[in-house]
Amino acid sequence: MHEYDVTLKSVIRRLSGDALKALTGFAIELWHNVELPEVRNLRADMIGETADGGLVQVELQSTNDVDMPLRMAEYALAVYRQFHRFPRQIVLYVGYQALTMPEILAGDSVSFRFRVVDIRELDAAPFLESGSPEANVIAILMRLSDERAAVRRILHRIAENEPGQREIALREFFILAGLRRLGAIIEQETKTMPILDDIMDHDVLGPLLRRGLEQGRVEGRSEGRVEGERIVVIRQIEKRFGRIPASARQQLQAMSAAEIEDTALRLLEAQSVEDLFGK
Repeated sequence: MHEYDVTLKSVIRRLSGDALKALTGFAIELWHNVELPEVRNLRADMIGETADGGLVQVELQSTNDVDMPLRMAEYALAVYRQFHRFPRQIVLYVGYQALTMPEILAGDSVSFRFRVVDIRELDAAPFLESGSPEANVIAILMRLSDERAAVRRILHRIAENEPGQREIALREFFILAGLRRLGAIIEQETKTMPILDDIMDHDVLGPLLRRGLEQGRVEGRSEGRVEGERIVVIRQIEKRFGRIPASARQQLQAMSAAEIEDTALRLLEAQSVEDLFGK
């Protein structure tokens, strides 16, 4: 998820006006770059501020995490320590699988809620019509009536930009399209657009973009397998040591297939969750 995560943050930070409000529900004026204090050295994905001084926290999530409510509660308290204000919180789900994450953490005397937005429920049409390259690119993750037509529309929009901006937008588009397994369609449509030939043949950028297409295909084939392995390892850990701490679950969510397999092997000898995760 790391490359998708970095790209999404960059695209969203460059959005403005109606597009940003349509995506998050808030008119964010500026973004803070913060590392939250105290517990486990938390780092929120994105924290923005509205014109009236309100804080908005946006977390990007490509997999379903049953501990997301606990994570968001920890973030809320950490943000409060930093800014002395509670943020309005949004989890922007960009994954391929159906959204199943809960958005409430409740107990006998505690109730905590945040908002989960499935980006596929947002209408892509206004973003496809926008003159903003960032809005065009992120539209590929939204609700599309015709995927191929949308890909063609976005590529034409990208091709209309200046060469430098065009290269950035195309690279970001290829990366985000991997979340929707659209590499094959993009590759076919790119071949029909001569104006993009200079990018595909670029000594540095061309190979990078082709790797992006291949990565999208590989992600599509392996995502289900990796998620299945992660679930099995989580169940094995819980059987041996009980409920997994949120910090350990976060580490598992960020692991590659190889790292998950290595964790499963180390589980055979680990004496505790802390021992397993090197803490």
